[in-house]
This record gives sequence, C-alpha cells and structure tokens, in this order.
Amino acid sequence: MDVDPRLYEQIAVNDNDIHNIIMSYLVHNCFKETVESFIACTGMKQPSDYLEDMEKRKRIYQFALEGNALKAIELTEQLATNLLEKNKDLHFDLLSLHFVELVCSRKCTEALEFAQMKLTPFGKEQKYVEKLEDFMALLAYEEPEKSPMFHLLSLEYRQHVAESLNRAILAHGNHPTYTAMERLIQQTTVVRQCLNQEHAKDGPPPFSLKDFLKS
Repeated sequence: MDVDPRLYEQIAVNDNDIHNIIMSYLVHNCFKETVESFIACTGMKQPSDYLEDMEKRKRIYQFALEGNALKAIELTEQLATNLLEKNKDLHFDLLSLHFVELVCSRKCTEALEFAQMKLTPFGKEQKYVEKLEDFMALLAYEEPEKSPMFHLLSLEYRQHVAESLNRAILAHGNHPTYTAMERLIQQTTVVRQCLNQEHAKDGPPPFSLKDFLKS
C-alpha cells in the first residue's frame, strides 16, 4: 500500500521553510545571480560574505569541471587553507584531472613527468596503487578515449571531482555539505525503507522520487 495523501495534505508548510530549502540549493550550487533574484523577490537576507565565498566556489568548481585542475587547486588553497593537505583523496583526484588533460592534449612526455613528480608519491599508500595504474595505462593508447579507462576522461568524472571539491570547501567553512533538499529526500527514503521492512507486505513501497514527482 502507499501512503494516503489525506494523511499529509492538511499539514501546513511554512513559506519561510520552503524559501530556506530553495536558498540552500541555490547557494550550494553557486547560482549567485539566481540567489540575488530570489532574495529580492522574497525579502530574505543572506550575509554578503556568504555570497562572496559562493562566487569563489563557483570559479573553483568551473575550473575543475573544465579540467583546469591546477587553477582549481591554487584557488582552493587561497579559500580553504590546508584543505587539500588534509584531504589526500581529493588532492589526488584533482592532480589526476590535470594528468588526464595532458594525455588528452597528446602531451605524453609532459604527462609522464607530471605523474612522476606529483602522482607517484601517492603510490606509497596501497589504496592509490590501482588508481595510479589505471591513469598511467592511458599513456599506452593512441586514442585514450577508446581505452578501457575511457571513463577517466569523461565529463561525469570531472563533475564527480568538482562536486566532491565543492562539498569539501563547504565543510571546511562549517557549512552543510548537502543541501536541505537532498537531506529531506535522503531522510524520506530511509523512513520509507524502514516502514517497508517493518510492515513487510502491508507496508508502503520504497520511496521513489521519480514516482513521487509523477503523483
């Protein structure tokens, strides 16, 4: 069975709560112009320094997404001192983006030199060995985008690294790493899963955002 809409349709939702949820999403994803328009329309107040940091995060995110990892690293070190020093996994991922860009530009000698200088030291830890092998294997292919490791060259991979970097910067500034909207969906999903397990066949089906949006 599904949850009867009559159980929640009469529950009042405060407009300010909705505004805060929307604002959380916009700020998290660095939609500065939309944030400013939203503030003007709703009369909400947002600290100016938060908007300034958002602009810096947006630039960092964009550089990482474009594969300009060295610039992303430079700006990250200015905004969040020691972040990458403490987060080696993220630092490795960013350096690997630069390596990939060199490979894609067919600058194989430069890529190899960069790997030996910046990536090889990570090989002292076992968890990086397999990753290093995958990246270094790209050098063996004339068309690395057709290699078994083609996903390392994809927009999806760059987006994953850029999003991880954005979350890490937010955490460094003591801001939530997930938007209020994401946390609501996560909590709703967990609650529905627990209800489903508790009531077995008589419980509601697992929460599906896709199905919910259609309802």
